[in-house]
Amino acid sequence: MALELKKLQNGSDIRGVSLDGVPGEPITLGKEEARALTRGFILWLQDKTGKLPTEMRISVGHDSRISADALTDALIYTMMEAGIRVFDCGLASTPAMFMSTMFEGYKCDGAIMITASHLPSNRNGFKYFSKDGGLDKKDISRIIELAEAGAQLPSSLPGSVDERDLIGDYSSYLRNKIIAEVADEEDPEHPLKGLKIVVDAGNGAGGFYATRILEPLGADITGSQFLEPDGNFPNHQPNPENKAAMASISGAVIDNNADLGLIFDTDVDRSAAVDRDGREISRNGIVALAAALIAVEHPGTTVVTDSITSDQLTTYLEECLGLKHLRFKRGYRNVINKSIELNEAGIDSQLAIETSGHAAYKENYFLDDGAYLATKIVIKEAQLHKKGVDIGVLISSLEEPKEAIEVRLPIDAKDFGVYGDQVLAGLEVWVKSKEDKGLKMVEPNYEGIRINFDLPEVKGWCLLRKSLHDPIMPLNVEVTEGSCETILEIMAAFLDGYTRIGNI
Repeated sequence: MALELKKLQNGSDIRGVSLDGVPGEPITLGKEEARALTRGFILWLQDKTGKLPTEMRISVGHDSRISADALTDALIYTMMEAGIRVFDCGLASTPAMFMSTMFEGYKCDGAIMITASHLPSNRNGFKYFSKDGGLDKKDISRIIELAEAGAQLPSSLPGSVDERDLIGDYSSYLRNKIIAEVADEEDPEHPLKGLKIVVDAGNGAGGFYATRILEPLGADITGSQFLEPDGNFPNHQPNPENKAAMASISGAVIDNNADLGLIFDTDVDRSAAVDRDGREISRNGIVALAAALIAVEHPGTTVVTDSITSDQLTTYLEECLGLKHLRFKRGYRNVINKSIELNEAGIDSQLAIETSGHAAYKENYFLDDGAYLATKIVIKEAQLHKKGVDIGVLISSLEEPKEAIEVRLPIDAKDFGVYGDQVLAGLEVWVKSKEDKGLKMVEPNYEGIRINFDLPEVKGWCLLRKSLHDPIMPLNVEVTEGSCETILEIMAAFLDGYTRIGNI
């Protein structure tokens, strides 16, 4: 039976069900799918590099998911058949897998990370890298095209497998960065001595940050939690956007009288923080902090974010930090690619970041790396700690909305993309007819329709957009005065005319 691989594409990632046990969710990403996709990746990499498979080095690693070992075996077996030199990196992080294309002693032509980020434990997937960074949507489509065509690799003598402690080498890389930038003359090997930092890895792959980076540098990591890899994720979602996860790390900081809290997603390409008062630094807060960390060195640089960031964040970035803010589209590859595009056009852009915690700095290969962001936060915390203040002071001027909500509206239409476009086109006409009544469409805007509300009873904004992949239209609402309910009621009145979209 022909494999159906197109359904596994999730933008620039592959994601599917890899474990039985959930009713109505049959396995869609098993060994055969993994082998076919790996053959597609090898052929894609051959076209890109001009190398034969027997001349290639490819690394493979995984997070803590239960299905990781079986998928790793399938990938390695396929690459061995092609004569490739494989670096088996075991438990790793997504950013570390990219660095295997950069580090001396590795210099891989490509890398594969087995992960499904924060998705449920029965899911898994692949993220692919070349020396140029993470692959784009079009690259994944090409890999799937090759795989579905039954692409075959030339026969060869078997390749080889080297087991590598990539996460150890990656930890050393980040430790050296902290030592260099904190520069403690009294104890240069322990620049974090006197700091208590709590880490929450959510039972994903991020526990190494506490035990292999912070603790060896002198930090007290007492109170760190869920460092042990466990693909069942028994404590909370490994997701900095999850309210329960953020409440958990915030509580751990308070309970342990810590100076700082750090939390990672499963594969450590996202992170968020908590200051010593237990204040959560996530979503708009983590964007603001990531920008504040480079504002002095790069005055006036453009920060590219996704579409749902608040007006208060724009005010902070532009008026408090003196930077420029470009609110673009959802999707971490979208914001990264836009930032790269700006630089190619001669416009300095040092940071691309989603509110989800995907932060990519130009200085770090535009790699969305939660551990690298955490390291920059730790460095600044150590520097500020010597002055008697903590990281929270950097974003003390950031105002938060009074209320914020996201409502996800299902579309019951076969061609949901076309129907969503019809809704947005109608909304544009409707808003323009209401401009004399306190509603105004925000322009320029790169995704969906964003509306500012300046009414006696409410002041705020909403954004209605299409989901990147699903038959859903998310509606984000924030207010500084009044209630989100008022805006929801106004939007519900408009949407009453569209029968194939769910009710607010």
